[in-house]
Amino acid sequence: MTIILVLLTSVVSVLCFYNPALFERLSLSPPKVVHRREYWRIITHAFVHANWLHLIINMIVLFSFGQGIEYYFRHLYVLGLIRFHPNWYYLAMYFSAIVVASLTTLQRYRDSYGYQAVGASGAVSAVLFACIFFDPWQKLLFWAVIPIPGIIFGVLYLWYSHYMSRHAADQVNHDAHFWGALYGMSFPVILHPPLLYLFFQQLVSVI
Repeated sequence: MTIILVLLTSVVSVLCFYNPALFERLSLSPPKVVHRREYWRIITHAFVHANWLHLIINMIVLFSFGQGIEYYFRHLYVLGLIRFHPNWYYLAMYFSAIVVASLTTLQRYRDSYGYQAVGASGAVSAVLFACIFFDPWQKLLFWAVIPIPGIIFGVLYLWYSHYMSRHAADQVNHDAHFWGALYGMSFPVILHPPLLYLFFQQLVSVI
């Protein structure tokens, strides 16, 4: 499933690189969603990226951690903690994360006709943080160089995203990163609330 999402996102993004009209049609324009009811943009913007670097970074993270989520959901299925095929839960998390990560943006920029948002960052953040939830002490590479525990990376990521959403003017949708990440941490608990206890057990296991 991860490979399908990576391929689909990559194909759509590359098409949009060379087709500005398609890029505009699929991007998230809050006024057009709120006032013109072009609701498809809430989903389609996650399959469009601003440039090659934006696309490559998101797809590397999705490919790396998406397979981890597939493993964890399969494990829950084998244990009988979820009822349906694991891929359905993966897709439910991914697409609902796109929506949840967009809500603040839609509200904040509902009357900003010059604003456009693109990218899978909200959903990718959800995938990454769901992996952190299942294994909080796994080592992640901070800035692709420094290995640190996932839970520490997560705290730093949330702090940075929240701070930048209030102070930055860098055209990056930090709100999507922040809310996507929180949603990714919450989704496993929504599926099976006792998992929250296991999460805290893992947190204190190193003490």
